[in-house]
Amino acid sequence: MRYRAAILVPLAAVSVVAAVATAVAAAEPAQPPPCRQVTHENARHTVCEVDLTKQAIKLYWKRPDGQPYGHLGRLPAADAANRKLRFAFNGGMFHADLSPVGLYIENGAQMKAASTAKGPGNFHLKPNGIFYLAGTKAGVMETGAYLKSAPKADLATQSGPMLVINGKLHPLFVRAGTSAKMRDGVGVKADGRTVVFAISEDPVSFAAFGRLFRDELKTPNALFLDGGSAPALYAPAMSRGGNFLPLGPMLGVYGP
Repeated sequence: MRYRAAILVPLAAVSVVAAVATAVAAAEPAQPPPCRQVTHENARHTVCEVDLTKQAIKLYWKRPDGQPYGHLGRLPAADAANRKLRFAFNGGMFHADLSPVGLYIENGAQMKAASTAKGPGNFHLKPNGIFYLAGTKAGVMETGAYLKSAPKADLATQSGPMLVINGKLHPLFVRAGTSAKMRDGVGVKADGRTVVFAISEDPVSFAAFGRLFRDELKTPNALFLDGGSAPALYAPAMSRGGNFLPLGPMLGVYGP
């Protein structure tokens, strides 16, 4: 009788522990998807907002071995504070060797200087700009204004063109035509603590994409990051697996 009791007690204890674990798991709220769908001017977009009081943004280019990460799904799954990677995004324009075209600051260290040169392509459709993070505040500034103010940035990436500048669309968008392509970009709300990333799921013009940030997303300053046939987003909770072709700079968002 003692032998059988010795067996039954542990089994009962295991059942209680399992029931408690199940109840705790059920009580934990499911994390909502990191992004949402927005339709603006009849075009679909995926929009991802970041609250810098709760989440952290990291900028990546090279792995510890010196080689570029290349793919969003290869970024660290958790940061130093053990926060999970919620989503990852293209971090700006790059050369064929995946090096940044312009300013690149990672963890407070400048690895590439800002570019003020003239040239072809979207990056040089002046004014271009810089997305940066300094402490718990983020910003998007036109390149000249950024260099003049010289904020002490923890991360910064330069791209172009600017989409919205102090509440106004880029002055050359009227002359840029109506070319419609897939595009992605970043804006910062007036509080400096809310960063908004967006990808167009339908081809849109620069002007329409700028109006999305200004009118729908309420960001007084916004920057075009890149575009093409399929802008990249890595978001496992949404079954978005990232990029097919290698990328240079990449932004990862970590949090609960």
